[in-house]
Amino acid sequence: MLVPLFRFLSTFPLPVLHALGAGLGWLVYLASPSYRRRMRENMARAGYARHLRAAVAESGKSIVELPFIWCAAPERVARHASEENWALVQRTLDSGRGIVFLTPHLGCFEIVAQQIALRTPLTVMYRPPRKAALKPLIEGARARHNLHLAPATMSGVRMLAKCLKRGQPIGLLPDQVPQEGEGVWAEFFGRSAYTMTLPAKLAQMGDAQVIVTYAERLPGGRGFKVHFVALEASLEGTPAQQAQTINTAMEQLIARSPAQYFWSYNRYKVPRGATPPGPGADPLAGAAAEGRP
Repeated sequence: MLVPLFRFLSTFPLPVLHALGAGLGWLVYLASPSYRRRMRENMARAGYARHLRAAVAESGKSIVELPFIWCAAPERVARHASEENWALVQRTLDSGRGIVFLTPHLGCFEIVAQQIALRTPLTVMYRPPRKAALKPLIEGARARHNLHLAPATMSGVRMLAKCLKRGQPIGLLPDQVPQEGEGVWAEFFGRSAYTMTLPAKLAQMGDAQVIVTYAERLPGGRGFKVHFVALEASLEGTPAQQAQTINTAMEQLIARSPAQYFWSYNRYKVPRGATPPGPGADPLAGAAAEGRP
């Protein structure tokens, strides 16, 4: 049922989808107290409360644009995107060095991998959907020419490591909460967040260049601009220090388009089996451990 619906919606012009998405964003915001509370708290903590109204609309756009991104013809999607600083990526590719692309839940993160794959093979890590009905839609739409999927398992990690050793680029979502044992606690906008250690491990293993990237959603449904920024900070130190370096880089990237970050995501939850951070480190850790927003 979902696949035919998404294919139907993909025929609509992007400005129409974004207009519908803005309305959906407000509908969800007004209808869900827990969603509303989490978004407001996360934005206030980060210092972006003034962008709340825009963020509500942008969150809806991020959902309704998915049929277009996933199901429209690749050439049609590509016409709605441009790149800024692709020269950085090309220089690294020409050097034969691997690249770790880190794309947070900022802007239209789904289009980033597609745009990169138009120019070079790319393998991205993904977490298989829990609902079987979503599997053909998500996996079928994401796996396109030059774009390969690696599951969030040990076999998937080995796939990514092999790509880097061959000098090929990979992609990860660095602000996705990892499972127990796969992360460390690091500060993210002033609060302890369980943060994956895999990006730094892979980058060091393959002596790869880390590039942070996001697709800015342009106003009026005009499309997207994909930005590429080199990670200047060193990834030396302990896993916790490495995770903090990456979180800081994500904060700096989010500051470019704060209204387009996925603020309703439960970034501060405690994964099952993970030890919560000490009370002194985070006064709200207890609420997160109990699953409260």
